[in-house]
Amino acid sequence: MDNNLFRALSSKTRIEIIKRIMSREYHLSQLARELGISKSVISRHIRILEKANLIKRKKIGNVHILIANPEILEKAFEPFVEETKIEASRGETISDILKQFPEIKTKEYKGNQFITSVNGDEGLYIYEIDGEIPEKAIDEYKLERAVLLQLKKLVPVTKKKIKVEIKEKD
Repeated sequence: MDNNLFRALSSKTRIEIIKRIMSREYHLSQLARELGISKSVISRHIRILEKANLIKRKKIGNVHILIANPEILEKAFEPFVEETKIEASRGETISDILKQFPEIKTKEYKGNQFITSVNGDEGLYIYEIDGEIPEKAIDEYKLERAVLLQLKKLVPVTKKKIKVEIKEKD
């Protein structure tokens, strides 16, 4: 793991910058105004965050738009993820395997099983098989070979806000 990442995360200001950029794209000047710091100070923080690949800069003419790169944070926490090895029979479903883990809870919805809690952390979860998201529910995916099964909690990240106003009838 790269020291640039730890340096980038060592500042409350940079963490606040990341939080804001995770929710939407920002113009450099707008971010400086919202945080109450000068453009030169925000620029130094942005360079440190860019060096750690936590954010990207999109240039449109002389306008700089800042975009989050959340995959870097996910990779940073990879070494801390609990890993378990288990044996399964060919044809078993992911649901069958997960029943062996009391800390993983599932619920049925419209006839399919979905992961709803891992280690007491409730939410919406997806599963990946060897880094790919299958198009089947956990009770439909049958194993035919050894795989790496990963459970990932879906964390809402706002990508777009649409304010809908109701027109008054004439």
